[in-house]
Amino acid sequence: METCAKLDKPIVELTGRDGNAFAILAACSSAAKKAGWTAEQIGNFRTEATSGDYDHLLQTAMKYFDVE
Repeated sequence: METCAKLDKPIVELTGRDGNAFAILAACSSAAKKAGWTAEQIGNFRTEATSGDYDHLLQTAMKYFDVE
């Protein structure tokens, strides 16, 4: 199973999301889909991103995406 960490980091725009975790997850999932990630890889990202608090979500987003 290939993890999303092995993929190139897609660019995701998070400016203006106003601390909305659901909007951040949606933006990251959309960027990952556009970058060709599989549903399993997106699911793995979402599972990791939602396994903690809001700060963990942001750290995970920065781990897998080039955040703007």
